[in-house]
Amino acid sequence: MERGSPDAFTDQGTLGIEEEFFVVDQRGRPVSGSDELVYEGDPPEILDGRLDHELFKTVVETQTPKSTDLADVEENLYAVRESLVEYAAEYDFRIAAAGLHPAAKWRELEHAEKDRYRAQLDRIQYPQHRNTTAGLHVHVGVDDADKAVYVANELRWYLPVMLALSANSPFWNGFDTGLSSARAKIFENLPNTGMPTAFDDFDSYLAFENLMIDTDSIDDRGALWYDVRPHSAHGTVEVRTPDAQADPAVVMAFTEYTEALVTDLSERYEDGETGTGTDGLRREVLDENKWRAMRHGHDAAFVTRDADGTVDLGEVVDRECDRLGVTGIRDVFDAESGAERQRRLLDEEGFDAVCESLVL
Repeated sequence: MERGSPDAFTDQGTLGIEEEFFVVDQRGRPVSGSDELVYEGDPPEILDGRLDHELFKTVVETQTPKSTDLADVEENLYAVRESLVEYAAEYDFRIAAAGLHPAAKWRELEHAEKDRYRAQLDRIQYPQHRNTTAGLHVHVGVDDADKAVYVANELRWYLPVMLALSANSPFWNGFDTGLSSARAKIFENLPNTGMPTAFDDFDSYLAFENLMIDTDSIDDRGALWYDVRPHSAHGTVEVRTPDAQADPAVVMAFTEYTEALVTDLSERYEDGETGTGTDGLRREVLDENKWRAMRHGHDAAFVTRDADGTVDLGEVVDRECDRLGVTGIRDVFDAESGAERQRRLLDEEGFDAVCESLVL
């Protein structure tokens, strides 16, 4: 089995986006389609080697090509999505995106045949059997392994902010969960998920990664599904927090914000900052912030980094946009959240309208 290496961390600021999508029928309901799209079909060139499936046959994953900057990754994102929609249409499928599909009932869906997922089902059992989630993952290249660990440590406070902004999964298995991001809670039922602890350096992270492999705790290093991780193969910091999104502009807002945070934290590391700005917060408090995000979405307030009270999501967004020079997350915050929109559409127009709203 290939192991991680500090030598993977060579490029600073490269970008990549992974998106998980639901394959749906003409009524917007989940349908098994990954076999046709991944194994039997002939995907367009930009999807060649960048289209895979997930645990259920109704979920596929795409990756953008390795991109040099925000303009490049945005162009690639739109190209990948357009190609996927057109390719799926050849099989009479449509493509939808949300953290959870409101019509997906896990007992009625087919699992993929891939050995990796069959092994996970055998190892994890019930929590994985009901894992109908779909997420958005953003990779930012970092040119030093220890720097990547520092950046990942520091990013942890900001992960609940991203989750609250992205909250787009109020319905699971056919009912309203009362949460804004039920995906986050469903996914946290799996092992090796959620808010990670801080690591001293890359050696300590790699020792942990290898320990988990060598003790048969995981089948491969890709099964460390924490909300942020230094990716020891791609040489990136990978943020895995947000719910999947139908609107590419929202995806780009999170990509812009993640890139700005990684750039800022990389510069702080290069200026000699050490330790972690969350030293005053136990990981359990970061877990509390994540809970607030998944429960309340845009209405969340978080325990501050200095543990001196709480701060509303809107205030964090204003501060971050001013501090980092980003604009996308303010647009996301000012708009109706995905969870609010789904609930409103259900009340005003019915379930068909909710499903249609998620289609690309």
